[in-house]
Amino acid sequence: MSLVIGVDIGNSTTEACIAEVEGSGIDRLASSLTATTGVKGTPANTAGAVTAVRRALEAAGRPSDALATVLLNEATPVISGLAMETITETIITESTMIGHNPDTPGGEGLGVGTTVTLEALGEVEAGAPAVVVVGAGADFDDVAGALNRALERGVDVVAAVMHGDDAVLVVNRLSRRIPVVDEVSAVDRVPLGMLAAVEVAPPGRTIRTLSDSYGLASTFDLDAEQTRQVSPVARALSGNRSAVVVRTPAGDVTDRRIPVGTLTLTGSGRTLDVGVDGGADAIMEAIGRVAPLTDVHGEAGTHVGGMLANVRDTMTDVTGQPASEIRIRDVLAVDTLVPATVRGGLAGEVSKENAVALAAMVRTSRSRMQAVADALSTEIGCETIIGGVEGEVAVRGALTTPGSSVPIAIIDMGGGSTDAALLDRDGAVSAVHVAGAGELVTKLIDSELGLEDREAAESVKRHPLAKVESFFHVRHEDGTVQFFTEPLSPHVFAKVVTVTPDGLAPVPVRGPLEEVRRVRREAKRRVFVVNALRALVQVAPQGSLRLLGSVVLLGGSALDFEIPGMVADALAPFGVVCGIGNVHGTEGPRNAVAAGLVDAYAGTAAGPTPVEEVAS
Repeated sequence: MSLVIGVDIGNSTTEACIAEVEGSGIDRLASSLTATTGVKGTPANTAGAVTAVRRALEAAGRPSDALATVLLNEATPVISGLAMETITETIITESTMIGHNPDTPGGEGLGVGTTVTLEALGEVEAGAPAVVVVGAGADFDDVAGALNRALERGVDVVAAVMHGDDAVLVVNRLSRRIPVVDEVSAVDRVPLGMLAAVEVAPPGRTIRTLSDSYGLASTFDLDAEQTRQVSPVARALSGNRSAVVVRTPAGDVTDRRIPVGTLTLTGSGRTLDVGVDGGADAIMEAIGRVAPLTDVHGEAGTHVGGMLANVRDTMTDVTGQPASEIRIRDVLAVDTLVPATVRGGLAGEVSKENAVALAAMVRTSRSRMQAVADALSTEIGCETIIGGVEGEVAVRGALTTPGSSVPIAIIDMGGGSTDAALLDRDGAVSAVHVAGAGELVTKLIDSELGLEDREAAESVKRHPLAKVESFFHVRHEDGTVQFFTEPLSPHVFAKVVTVTPDGLAPVPVRGPLEEVRRVRREAKRRVFVVNALRALVQVAPQGSLRLLGSVVLLGGSALDFEIPGMVADALAPFGVVCGIGNVHGTEGPRNAVAAGLVDAYAGTAAGPTPVEEVAS
């Protein structure tokens, strides 16, 4: 009887399965999990593998000198790089827009008039509509007094724009309520003597007139061409509680496309160029036309070119292979929206601009894994061999899931790549690796919500949402209400939060819970669901999903609270049975490769299983 440990080195985690093997019999003892050290498939993995082995021995209560063999997966290096390319840009010249969401705008409604400073308000004739611009340092009591005096002598004060955050205090002291937008940092740049419109929505509502193209046209008496020009302003203001638009004679608003670079795709004996500004669909359609993809280059001097060059440089650093020998084997493009600062704005305004997110994947040869095996053998003091290709051994491990049988397909959803494999009735295995997985989802959530906080984006990805509606209750994203006997922390009050095992964590967004949930689900759908389908098509018999039969979901992302359901829903129309793996009936979707290595070593699978690597 031999004590054997299977070790699966993944992109994010390293897993181990320890068992006693006698002939074809296997007595599984324990498993372990630790973070992968270094880039998968490189000598830096040794430290993580040693930790996983020692933890497995400790869990099984066996000494290290009893260990006969360590089995490693053929961990082909997979490095993913991400780039976010903005392909449109809203530019507002002559400082024609202020549109932001101060925490406390004052009053409500729409006011249209000519901009005038507070100091010059006494010179405005009676009956003239005025939008008062209040500079920095003004006292709210003095401002309210000046506005009231102007109203008393007949000046039609319709709105105000302020530098400070005193809008509510000013409005509360006025004889007539008007909309007031405050916290305008560059108030000194507001054009004076120009027609302006100020809108503040009631609490819980968003503006209606200034966020609508034809609302702007009616307000400023615009013709069709002018309306087309100001449509980006309306789009940028959508969802705000307050806004100011100033029409200047030389004002010009354009929505221009920015050249963001070109991808050069090589495959099937042909080369295609595709512009990133064509969007994700155009990029993926071009990739399909040259499939199987053999290499990708990005235009020099662009974000795309820089990202792909960085992927190659990283692989060169960790493998020692020349950059000229490294090939990018797959790219996933995803359309998204990202908050971008509006050029010409006065209060840090942002507009949701079209963007493309790219994930690229590169794989190298097996040669570096032997270096890992040699280092591990020296460190542990026992035989270490490369036990099998991931696709082959993963389906072996998946077959230990209760209710599974051959033929069987798997989807292994990791951090950098999504892998698929199929074991047919003849024992042959086909496998494919495609770019894009959990890290890309995090990137999309972070960018589209404008969080600029990876940890917050990870929390949004991993946990359900809720809205704290009082100090004693929250409303979960499914509509259910939860009450608490102790008051909640003030730092989560009235905020969107993630419901984590450690409690409620605030999400730094001003948008509603529904918008955060939409962004989260769309990011997962555009990465995991799209990748699951395109990977399975490449391994399915005759490329038909209807011939798959059953699919087992593996990997850390299979533990997500909604990804498995989304993938299962996408496969349901094809009659595919899809569910989360439960390796050995106890491990859930993890440990499939490690367990498969042990099973393959014991020879429990039916005969040899030739592996066909399907080009992605």
